[in-house]
Amino acid sequence: MIFSEDEKLVFRFDDQLLWIQPWGDNALRVRATKLASMPTEDWALLCKPDSHHTMIDIPTDGEASITNGKIKATVSALGKVIIYDSNGTKLLEEYARHRRDPRDPKCSALEIEARELRPILGGDYHLNMRFESLDPKEKIFGMGQYQQPYLNLKGTDLELAQRNSQASVPFAVSSRGYGFLWNNPAIGRAVLGTNVMSFEAYSTRALDYWVVAGDTPAEIEESYAGVTGYVPMMPEYGLGFWQCKLRYWNQEQLLNVAREYRRREIPIDLIVIDFFHWKHQGEWSFDSKFWPDPAAMIEELKELKVELMVSVWPTVETASENYPEMLERGLLIRHDRGMRIAMQCNNDITHFDATNPEARKFVWSKAKKNYYDLGIKVFWLDEAEPEYSIYDFDIYRYHAGSNMQIGNIFPKEYARGFYEGMQAEGQMNIINLLRCAWAGSQIYGALVWSGDIASSWGSFRNQLAAGLNMGLAGIPWWTTDIGGFHGGDPDDPAFRELFTRWFQWGAFCPVMRLHGDREPKPEGQPTASGADNEIWSYGEEVYEICKKFIGVREELREYTRSLMKQAHEKGTPVMRTLFYEFPQDPRAWEVETQYMFGSRYMVVPVMEPGQRTITVYLPAGAYWTLWGKLSTPREGVPMVYKGGSEVEVECPIVTLPVFYRVST
Repeated sequence: MIFSEDEKLVFRFDDQLLWIQPWGDNALRVRATKLASMPTEDWALLCKPDSHHTMIDIPTDGEASITNGKIKATVSALGKVIIYDSNGTKLLEEYARHRRDPRDPKCSALEIEARELRPILGGDYHLNMRFESLDPKEKIFGMGQYQQPYLNLKGTDLELAQRNSQASVPFAVSSRGYGFLWNNPAIGRAVLGTNVMSFEAYSTRALDYWVVAGDTPAEIEESYAGVTGYVPMMPEYGLGFWQCKLRYWNQEQLLNVAREYRRREIPIDLIVIDFFHWKHQGEWSFDSKFWPDPAAMIEELKELKVELMVSVWPTVETASENYPEMLERGLLIRHDRGMRIAMQCNNDITHFDATNPEARKFVWSKAKKNYYDLGIKVFWLDEAEPEYSIYDFDIYRYHAGSNMQIGNIFPKEYARGFYEGMQAEGQMNIINLLRCAWAGSQIYGALVWSGDIASSWGSFRNQLAAGLNMGLAGIPWWTTDIGGFHGGDPDDPAFRELFTRWFQWGAFCPVMRLHGDREPKPEGQPTASGADNEIWSYGEEVYEICKKFIGVREELREYTRSLMKQAHEKGTPVMRTLFYEFPQDPRAWEVETQYMFGSRYMVVPVMEPGQRTITVYLPAGAYWTLWGKLSTPREGVPMVYKGGSEVEVECPIVTLPVFYRVST
């Protein structure tokens, strides 16, 4: 039967329960289960917004429907769901192939359900949700960060799981005018095929997705931010240059680097103390042998006007002074078999349970005492190789039995603890640098970096797609290890070229952060710290280029601040695909190696070795000029170009092609 209840369209038949309800302007939330009642978790979605344009129609025969502004869903007498926009165009149609409705033109003997919930041990279900692929030319973007060069994800097979350098944030923007959130944090899979589009959860209690109709990508993105929340306002120190390496291993080494930047009069906003500054994992404090006076160190950094970020891991060593208390109080993750060891990283370790509010409070109390109260306000919340945890040690099996529902929400809850702690201290502008994130992580000040990536041209190319898709997935704050993480010798001419191109691009990322595990490794230091990675480590020519682009970043500070304000107030990405700004230009939907830094600057990263000229597409609907800060106009070459055409420009190693949007 189909009926209306509390602004919901409800379908009930045998063991099937389906809810469709308005959830924000022009949007619907769809849920289904085989349980006796619908689960109550909202996951990424905030409390249900008021909806003022909802209409439910349940005729005595035929399809029932629910309309909310620009979006409409119909439910057949046997429960098939189709979603339309306000023009009557199908946006999503369930893929069902069975004989239960002979009137369905897709009636078939294949016996395939659109909403398939198969019981598994532990009381949960293995879920498959299938949709028709209504247009093989559809383009799909977003879905988080994957190490691949594809901006358009149509035709891809995506794992819905967190790994080092992979962040599953399952919100997609379609060229067909809709946004889709897979609102289920279970480990799973998304296949965006040209024949069938499917979403899978390996262990869950319900189907849950949110869909919005919009006339432009910006309208879709802003609607999504409205129901999942907004990123805080970026603090001032997030607008400039950040210095980092693996790792500064003692107090004097770190201070000498900060002093040298100031001596050279190079702008620097922040420096990072990375991992193993502690004695044992799970103590969240400085090892006094190498960091004898953190308070004095922080005071000197303040005098130098350099903010300090410190790496914090969720790992707890059995030798940690906090391990016995955390074990007794139930603040560690659960294990359903074997020894209470989640992984080995220098020693036997497990993780604190970030889904437990008491565990979050405990860890924050230690971080507050040993970091925050000393003056450290910026945290690098490293998930410590989360891929090991997902499959080998069942870190995410928090509930009894086989339930893995919170598999992808763990990093979000990890950031939440520090966000809650800092808010309690009255700090509103919060940054949590994270290796992974999930839908809604932005509200906790999540600055996602692209993980431990290779120092290679191919990896460099992948980061462009990763950053743009993260922005479309609703995470405006994103950064990468400039130069890549794994390897790279500052004395190697080939690596110097890669590093230079990466550094130039980094000036036009939401956060400009230098990091990496450089070669050759220094001897005589506990836990390898990597070779020097300061801008003067790469020779005089590279140094001058880096200094120039740090200056460019500094000149853009007011503009970048305005972009961060837009992200805070509207959910707008800082890095934007061309089609985000020019949705009416079909070619803008095709270009994958150029992007907009805000609405004003079009950036053309140079991503091939030896490249000194590059072909650029100028989007229609604007006039363009090469930005004078980074180029010198040649005699006889037009100063201003009309959009809708290609131009070839020079890109010598000292510069990066950046076009300025002159007018519309």
